[in-house]
Amino acid sequence: MVKFTINGKEIMVEKGTTILEAARKNGIFIPTLCYDEELSIYGGCRLCLVEIEGSKKLAASCSTLVKDGMVVYTETERLVKIRRDILDLLLSNHPNDCLTCEKVGECGLQDLCYRYGVKRGTYIGEVKNYAIDSFNPVMERDQNKCILCGKCVRVCKEIQVTNAIDFSGRGFYAKIATGFDKPIDYKNCRLCGQCISMCPTGALINKQLKGTRPWEVKKVRTTCPLCGTGCNFDLNVKDGKVVGVTPNPEAPVNGRSLCVKGRYHTDLINSPERLKRPLIKKNGKFVESSWDEALELVTENMKRAKEKYGPDSIAGLSSARCTNEENYVFQKMMRVAIGTNNVDHCART
Repeated sequence: MVKFTINGKEIMVEKGTTILEAARKNGIFIPTLCYDEELSIYGGCRLCLVEIEGSKKLAASCSTLVKDGMVVYTETERLVKIRRDILDLLLSNHPNDCLTCEKVGECGLQDLCYRYGVKRGTYIGEVKNYAIDSFNPVMERDQNKCILCGKCVRVCKEIQVTNAIDFSGRGFYAKIATGFDKPIDYKNCRLCGQCISMCPTGALINKQLKGTRPWEVKKVRTTCPLCGTGCNFDLNVKDGKVVGVTPNPEAPVNGRSLCVKGRYHTDLINSPERLKRPLIKKNGKFVESSWDEALELVTENMKRAKEKYGPDSIAGLSSARCTNEENYVFQKMMRVAIGTNNVDHCART
């Protein structure tokens, strides 16, 4: 353990803890845009700079380890001025469409500008002018709103292990790009959407959530039905209709990680092709029926087959979209109630 002082408060933390981690554990705010506890340290936004007593240089709190006896200040007049200048520079090369941006109310850049009273960019000069990348069916990318925090690059490399994107160019022409600077599509990306969850601005947007404001949406936590892993996420519900999914960092299995199915395939809920009632073929055509009628028909046919041909004439195929408990009950029914071992699973789990 090491003891240090931050903003006049004496704190004891484990050796190897960064100043930023120590501050957050003790409820002390230090602004960041490029930091995330699940990603490697980047230190690019420079908003987390702090003053250390006895040092002429400012230190990036995200990468500076606490030392015994260290005295740290996080919100001095000098630091506030530097943070305002950084935010001013970012806003000066950023679209001024906050009122209509899909990220309004959930934008990290907007939150910090509000906190430090930065209303507009004052640096005049050339600004980025990239075409919006909306080639794929699920994700929209606006490079003009990108602040080059690198979170999308790191989550793609370190967590998703895909390396679909990386930094390209230098200086004013630096940007995030795919190989050969092609539009993001299923040919060069898994479209998992991990980068959307990490992006602090409106540079990356889930198309399914376009047109919904954060305050209009009710979030309902549930378990993903698309495989047996048991991932949790939040259903985003507007006017009684599921409009999309956002990850929940408190999910015990997956945290903020979601696959392409879990993130986007709630569109099946409102699909006009979705079956809402059982279908029974009558006179060569499928017609809707009640659940009681459908289950009674299945039961009678299985009984008839078992009596005439024996239990091994029946086989059961279970689904990865069921829970482990439901799959257990299913195989138990096949083996005990029907009396056959002809039971399998679509994913062989």
